[in-house]
Amino acid sequence: MAASIFLKADWKHLLMINYEINPEILQEYLPAHTELDTFENKHLVSLVGFMFENTRVKSIKIPGHINFEEFNLRFYVKRKEGNAWKRGVVFIKEIVPKPLIALVARYLYREPYVAMPMRHTLQLNQERGKVEYVFGKNNFVRAHLAGSAYTFQQGSIEEFITEHYWGYNRFAPGITMEYGVEHPSWKILPVQDVKVQLDVEGLYGPAFTPFIQGVPHSAFLAEGSSIIVRSGKQIRA
Repeated sequence: MAASIFLKADWKHLLMINYEINPEILQEYLPAHTELDTFENKHLVSLVGFMFENTRVKSIKIPGHINFEEFNLRFYVKRKEGNAWKRGVVFIKEIVPKPLIALVARYLYREPYVAMPMRHTLQLNQERGKVEYVFGKNNFVRAHLAGSAYTFQQGSIEEFITEHYWGYNRFAPGITMEYGVEHPSWKILPVQDVKVQLDVEGLYGPAFTPFIQGVPHSAFLAEGSSIIVRSGKQIRA
């Protein structure tokens, strides 16, 4: 039986910038009962900026907390349940402009949310349109559109990045929180002229600095859709 619905929203215009990383860096953040997932034997982290729109918590729209930006750094894991693998993500840090959202997420799910001033630019209906997410003290990611939307192929990097449908995090020593995320497969738009300006050490720690720099492994824009986040459950030994 599926867990109850905790949150409904639209996730739109997801700029996803991916970097290869040494897996030893991720071990510190790996929740119990999960293991690292790979794409073509590479361990990846993703910078993801996107829009939360039409947000409802337990079917309630909270005034002032319906439409807002999010920016996160995440990596990819899997957990075996019975004979099947669940593929999921773990967040290093999630940034939103609303302190109440960060507080609730930390309290209920122990997710690493923080609140910072944020803004965005979306120029999507023009040739070489631009997508930009800005937060904190002049941190930003930016890219220009480079073509029409397409459907990703099975086994592609786009499938790997977007088709992890579980969230995991450390809830307590030896206890992992697991929650399901539901959405249809997303259309993808190619991007070019990707620009990343971040205080990586200040945001994520010095271990990430050598990896989140230079030309990324890959980058693209996912159109997004309506999504459902299910209530979480605790996984114990």
